[in-house]
Amino acid sequence: MNLNERISKIIEYSELSSSEFADTIDVQRSNISHITSGRNKPSLDFLIKIKERFPEIQWDWLIKGEGEMLIKPEPEIIVEKQKPTSLPDLFTLIDDDNFGITESEDSTQKHIPRESKISAQTPEKEKISDFQRLGVQENQTPLQTPENQKSKIIRIVMFYDNGKFESFEP
Repeated sequence: MNLNERISKIIEYSELSSSEFADTIDVQRSNISHITSGRNKPSLDFLIKIKERFPEIQWDWLIKGEGEMLIKPEPEIIVEKQKPTSLPDLFTLIDDDNFGITESEDSTQKHIPRESKISAQTPEKEKISDFQRLGVQENQTPLQTPENQKSKIIRIVMFYDNGKFESFEP
């Protein structure tokens, strides 16, 4: 089988008309009729366009006429689909009771390695109110504290359960 006949067979395989096939591989329609009639031989560029549009065609068959026309599909290995696992959100990874607290070498004194006005918790894990976590006394609002008057917010970051976040800067 010569190259022109192989191209005719590819057109038949594609189940397209000659003009539709030419449009599909982006060549002039007259090229198809000249090649299939045997008047012209296809260029390398023409063959590459066929291979790009029909990757299942074997190069050896297309160029030399050797082997099978189509690449044999690999036997499918059925893999049981696993339910996608979601990543834990940022806040479930933090042990709230011990966040920021590390034990020193003598194991008797705890310290907080970052700048903070929150005192280290005692081993009996006393109940702390939200105001205490902010370093505010219960009869004050957070906006009335001297610490908040000296400091200003530079960024607010909100993390969502789908892994996205938003950052706001005043």
